[in-house]
Amino acid sequence: MNILHIDSSVLGEHSVSRQLTAAIAARLQAAAPSATVRYRDLAAQPLPQFTAAPGAAEGEILAAALDQVLAADIIVIGAPMYNFAIPSQLKSWLDALAVPGKTFQYGANGPEGLLGAKRVIIASTRGGYYGADTPMAALEHQESHLRAFLGFLGIQQIEIVRAEGVKVSDAARAQALTAAFEQIGALQAA
Repeated sequence: MNILHIDSSVLGEHSVSRQLTAAIAARLQAAAPSATVRYRDLAAQPLPQFTAAPGAAEGEILAAALDQVLAADIIVIGAPMYNFAIPSQLKSWLDALAVPGKTFQYGANGPEGLLGAKRVIIASTRGGYYGADTPMAALEHQESHLRAFLGFLGIQQIEIVRAEGVKVSDAARAQALTAAFEQIGALQAA
C-alpha cells in the first residue's frame, strides 16, 4: 500500500492540520506496517502556479506531483481553512492533478473521473464553525471545494477528520482535537 501525506498549512509546528495528518499517517502505517509513506509539504515547497504553458522545470515538478498521486492508494490531505477556502498552495497542487487523460477524461456523457480506486482522508481544520447547521455555513468553501474537485476526478471514498472552532476558545480547541483524535483512532488501513 502506498500512502501520500500532503500538508499545506503555513503555520509549521503551530498547525492543527499538520498534527492531524501526522496522526492519520501514523495510524495508517501502524495498521499496515508494510505501507510506504511519501510526504509532500506544499507550504515549504510550493508547486508552480497554474499557467497555460509551464516551462520545462515547472513541467517536471508538476509531473512529479501527479505521479505521486497516481502511485498512491491512500492520500492524506491537510486542509486548513484560510479565508473561507483552502490555502493557495493546496489549490496549486489540485491544479497539477487536473490532467485530461490521466485523472479525468471527456466522453459523450461529459467528464469522467479516472481516480475512483483512491481513498482520500482530509484533515480539515477551521478557526470557527462552518457546518451546515451554523450561521457561517454559506461561507464554507473548503471541504465543499475538495469534495467537488476530488469527485470530479472520480474519487468516491472521501473521509473527513474535522477539528473546527480551534480559535474560538481553549476549551473549544481541546474539544475539537479530542474528537478528531478519536476519529483518527478508529481509522482502518483498508
